[in-house]
Amino acid sequence: MDSKPTAVTTLSNFMSNKAVSASSQELLSVVSPHDGQTIAMVPLSTAADVDKAVESAKSAFTEWSGLTLKARAGYLLTLYNTLTENSEELVDLIVREHGKNKAEARGDVSKGLETLEYAISLPQIAQGRVEYVSGGVQCQDERVPLGVVGGIVPFNFPFMVPFWTIPIAIGMGNTYVLKPSEKVPMTMTRVAELAANVLPPGVLNIVHGDRTAAQALLEHKDVQALAFVGTSEVAQHIHTHGTSLGKRVLALGGAKNHLLALKDCDVDMTAQDVVNSFTGCAGERCMAASVLLVVGEQPKLISKIVEKAQALVPGSEGTRSMGPVIDQQAIDRIEGAIRHAVDVDGAQLLLDGCSSSAFASCRKETGGFWIGPTVLQHKSWTDKAMHFEIFGPVLSILQCSSIDEALAIENANSYGNAACVYTTSGAAAEYCSRRFQAAMIGVNIGVPVPREPFSFGGINRSKFGTSDITGDGGIEFFSYRRKITTKWAPPKKDASWMS
Repeated sequence: MDSKPTAVTTLSNFMSNKAVSASSQELLSVVSPHDGQTIAMVPLSTAADVDKAVESAKSAFTEWSGLTLKARAGYLLTLYNTLTENSEELVDLIVREHGKNKAEARGDVSKGLETLEYAISLPQIAQGRVEYVSGGVQCQDERVPLGVVGGIVPFNFPFMVPFWTIPIAIGMGNTYVLKPSEKVPMTMTRVAELAANVLPPGVLNIVHGDRTAAQALLEHKDVQALAFVGTSEVAQHIHTHGTSLGKRVLALGGAKNHLLALKDCDVDMTAQDVVNSFTGCAGERCMAASVLLVVGEQPKLISKIVEKAQALVPGSEGTRSMGPVIDQQAIDRIEGAIRHAVDVDGAQLLLDGCSSSAFASCRKETGGFWIGPTVLQHKSWTDKAMHFEIFGPVLSILQCSSIDEALAIENANSYGNAACVYTTSGAAAEYCSRRFQAAMIGVNIGVPVPREPFSFGGINRSKFGTSDITGDGGIEFFSYRRKITTKWAPPKKDASWMS
């Protein structure tokens, strides 16, 4: 619909600043969600290809880690300028291979660059401490890189999620091997090409593939740490398996984010914000609204939400546009969840995204993976759709009799990424914020993504590992502290080693 036909190219892996063909001849189609057409072919790399990528990173580590933080930050500054100059090209790639509208794709790039901005400040942020702790005795600590580190990322943010980790990891002196999602491999391939003009060979390496490549990267003996973003089931497996091999692993999983609308909320603002939260990026983000808990009877708010969601149109341009979901598998999962909610659990379908005229027509005309916003009103918090991550533009609404009932429902969910309250009362906002079981809290904001230097990360089944993935959590994860105690003065008589 919005994409232009282009020639189909076969992507390569990227190692030591060069395109390298995969050893396997097996290829996978990269399909545009807009029209279902193949726009590229991505190689399904083998363990041997992963080994080459790790070797490239390993060979670069000594020299790269030997630079000062300030020197590495200089490289990151040049990389920031290069990516900024080419940001619209990256935006167009994200729109083509992922399906986001242009505003969302610009947000994807902008948020990734924000983490890069933060990493440029590492010489000021990650400084060690020096202190005289006793007569003639000095203690200091400093941050030390781990070695070769890796990342396995999902499809939903082709630029931002890789850049949650790459800038801090390499800024701290590590070298990096990334396995992008095989569904959206084009954006980070282009980033690697641009970075080759900036970073020394081997600092950033790309290896394409599916589960085989991911497993090989996780299990490689020379990979010291690995960051993962994906479903909770896979995140838990990767964390358990990786740590059993002696690696550091930070694995972010799924979410089921709850929004609470109190009776004193601003109806227009709340309705628009809820719609923005559950339909933005077609609902394919771990910070999207999934459940709206309405305290008391608020028919006007629910009507406004339906009205505003119904006004969205399929496309990539304009503030009222919503892009497609990633593939047919996503369509099947989303439609199946909606059917189960209505046919089995008895939920009321307030807005039907499956047969929505605009989106249904667009899917029929283009062959793309279009599905419209869907609003369900539930009778019970035990309904299936209230608990599992649908990962699409679907909002479940449940009326609660009190704030405490709504909080009990939010607290009982097994995830812990985000929670939000809509209210004009400071006391109510404080009450809810202190009682939510989530790590990222919003007051009158439905996508409470923290901005740097505040780090990103959930709790419960939304995160497996002890650090957050950006900010100071990223510094902690991608380095260890070395402590040095020095004494040059001659010891006093009868003094102990503590003197």
